[in-house]
Amino acid sequence: MSDGGWDDESGSSNQRGRGRGGNRGGGRGRGNYNNRNNDDFDSASQGDSWGNGGGGASEWGANDDGDREGGSRGRGGRGGRGRGGRGGGRNMDRSNGDEDGGDGNFGGDDGEAPVNDKPRPTYIPPEIDENDVYGIGVGSNFNKYENIEVKVSGDNVPKHIESFKSSGLREVLIEKLVKCNYTTPTPIQKYCIPVIISGRDMMATAQTGSGKTAAFVLPIVHTLLSQPQDLVFDRDYCEPQCIIMSPTRELAIQIRDVVFKLTNGTCVKQSILYGGTATGHQRGTLANGIHILVATPGRLNDFVGRGYVSFKSLRFFVLDEADRMLDMGFKPDIEKILNHETMVDVNTRQTLLFSATLADDIQMLSKAYLKPNYVFVAVGEIGGACKDVIQEIREVTKFEKKKELIKVLESLGDCKGTMVFVEQKRNADFIAAFLSEKDYPTTSIHGDREQPEREQALRDFKNNKMKILVATAVAARGLDIKGVNCVINFDMPSSIDEYVHRIGRTGRLGNSGRAVSFYDSTSDNNLSSELVRILKQAEQEVPSFLDGGSYGGDSYGGSSSNACSDVRMTTQAADDDGW
Repeated sequence: MSDGGWDDESGSSNQRGRGRGGNRGGGRGRGNYNNRNNDDFDSASQGDSWGNGGGGASEWGANDDGDREGGSRGRGGRGGRGRGGRGGGRNMDRSNGDEDGGDGNFGGDDGEAPVNDKPRPTYIPPEIDENDVYGIGVGSNFNKYENIEVKVSGDNVPKHIESFKSSGLREVLIEKLVKCNYTTPTPIQKYCIPVIISGRDMMATAQTGSGKTAAFVLPIVHTLLSQPQDLVFDRDYCEPQCIIMSPTRELAIQIRDVVFKLTNGTCVKQSILYGGTATGHQRGTLANGIHILVATPGRLNDFVGRGYVSFKSLRFFVLDEADRMLDMGFKPDIEKILNHETMVDVNTRQTLLFSATLADDIQMLSKAYLKPNYVFVAVGEIGGACKDVIQEIREVTKFEKKKELIKVLESLGDCKGTMVFVEQKRNADFIAAFLSEKDYPTTSIHGDREQPEREQALRDFKNNKMKILVATAVAARGLDIKGVNCVINFDMPSSIDEYVHRIGRTGRLGNSGRAVSFYDSTSDNNLSSELVRILKQAEQEVPSFLDGGSYGGDSYGGSSSNACSDVRMTTQAADDDGW
């Protein structure tokens, strides 16, 4: 069928809803809700990065930076859908802070009052501005992407493309790419687009800021347009054909914006589910059926448990930031989705996993969700930092961090586009207030801020109303913000992968960036060896206090002993050695 038949929103036959048969009798039951554990702050027995000592219980007590919002849900009897009890939140280590797990403390949508002190969310996000310019323009180093090593493994892998025009993508998508100023595909896009169009499962990794989102959204939209299937939905039930999972609300919103840009004006419908927003409003967006649903795990499991969303028509299942989605923080939520009674089997759906960091253990775990003949694509080095980011590690004690922060900001001159990362939520607000008092326009984002405040903080930072954004892990992954010139790690993260993701907020798509990190040997020593590895891979100077030295590495994109590898190849080599 021509583009005019399927790409135009009016007059497309796959807009027809196919309702579920049978009556839905009975009312909706309501279980007991339990307050989640308070995992939001640092341990009262330890000091913080401001030099405050611990020791006694205080209003800042308990664990730090956990923002998981919900637990399991029961279902009602055969007479109708029941809302079961909801368990308390899981304990989380600090590396999992601020990631979205649903809304574990709000009431239902049937007019009943909330069951605890915190009211259920009523926030309705603003409509997408169609005139909003999305994304980051390519920088002067973009042509260096051509030299980055790409490794591909798998049987009968489709040939990569060289340009969007020769990719086989539908013309309507080519036109939208031109409108979005996407003229040349990045390496991850060159290899992933033909693989996904061919129907293969895949696991893909590339450095931060290399265009991974478009690498999977483009071929998915192309397939939905080229091979349309009827939407299945009725008033409060829908069967999406593609689900894209994200660990954080902010990243989910960004992915949805990319989907919107590439589907607006076509027959492909999209929506989003994430915590902190009114469930009634989000239910309404599903009422006319959707093709692509972007979601965080907690809110999706909530809607599935209530019977609002089913996986019976699923064609694509995507895990973005797959390493975080499959670690011990989110793995139960993902398995609950993949093992749901309505989930189609692995041979029926196409499963795609993307991340900038994919350790061997995550790859081994991921294999269970993919067809055995999946394609593995690795651009550059797994877990490697982008070489367009100048990294500087400064040895700073926790008592000197505030002074050093001011020194760094003064050295920048105009500090516009600066992100400051901290580990604890309370420190995000403390530092934002401290910098504001020093006449630096500063805002903050973390899991204890209400969702409207989180989104407003990002808007103010993107629009340069605020020059500095102080953030926790909620902003460390995937966010594609134009004009981020410098990243400052006020606190070092607990893992090297998180470090790579944080500094990846700058130096994207060939633009230059700078990252300054405050290293305290009394608390950050566990990162030293991995920091040396990351710095050497990116051809950065290794400071002497890390027991390293200056490093002159290979040319841009050169090979490394730590280059990416498909865990299947390693496993096969081990088996061969056994013989």
